[in-house]
Amino acid sequence: MPRRTVVFGGAGFVGCNLAAALAQRGDDVVLCDRTPPPSAAPQVEVVVADVRDRSAVAAAIRDGTDCVVWGAAITADAARDASDPEAVLETNLVALAPVLRRARAAGVRRVLNLGSVAACGAAAFRAAPLVEDDPAPDPRSLYALTKFAGERLCARLAELWGLDVVSVRLSAVFGPWERRTGVRDTPSPFLQLMALAERGEPARLARPSVRDWLYAPDAARAALVLLDAPRLAHRLYNVGPGATYSVLDWGRALAARRPGFGCRLAQPGEAPNVDPQGADDRAPLAVGRLAAETGFAARYGLEASVAHLDEWARAHPGWFREAL
Repeated sequence: MPRRTVVFGGAGFVGCNLAAALAQRGDDVVLCDRTPPPSAAPQVEVVVADVRDRSAVAAAIRDGTDCVVWGAAITADAARDASDPEAVLETNLVALAPVLRRARAAGVRRVLNLGSVAACGAAAFRAAPLVEDDPAPDPRSLYALTKFAGERLCARLAELWGLDVVSVRLSAVFGPWERRTGVRDTPSPFLQLMALAERGEPARLARPSVRDWLYAPDAARAALVLLDAPRLAHRLYNVGPGATYSVLDWGRALAARRPGFGCRLAQPGEAPNVDPQGADDRAPLAVGRLAAETGFAARYGLEASVAHLDEWARAHPGWFREAL
């Protein structure tokens, strides 16, 4: 029998990649989001509802649901933190508790909380590598604070209720289906590079921008591994590629596949046209825990992700040009 998995925040690009992976293997997939996924996204059941609507949450997590994935979030920048903190807190954190309560009542086998390396906050720029049990995270933005608090909320209610809840810290994700949705204030630099390439405009970067960039299909596959594992020894796992590369090198590799497109550092006095997602390079995530326990290893490094995303873009003409 196919298993039923409900993905909250499922219209986002990570949710779309996860839905594709789940549907491909025959699972019944329900995406719950305040906006529908793109028409070209994987065709699965869609519930258009705000995650703060408890009646909609209860209807989505009906009896017989095997797994729930919590991926709903407003990835807020400083301007949104200042203008609408209530929406960020209510969506990212407060709405999570009723989802966990309903999952418990429905007898859900496992809940997967899709968190972020942002939970490490400023600590990510002080040490390497970033391990799951670091005793001194320092989240400061509302997004980072809610992601860290979400991990702790999941762990606490799992302990009190006997609910199987696992959290992951995803590294900086990019890939297919990425677009502006109104809840993600800073697009990845790769979305920006792809848009410039489709417009035939050269990319100018302020700095190389080195991180352990995580390709979205790898994030989806890690989620499947964690959903499927019979037993897990920990409540928190890092998910990353286990290696770093620069946005500059990625853009140059894309340029080699796209005649007429170029990617370089901006010259003195020249304005960059790609936001690097932060002013500093942070430490990479340590991924040994997940690898040792499940054997998971990312498949997409620099060259593989360039090739795959370039091919995906050609199969979805105009996607990135219009995604910004």
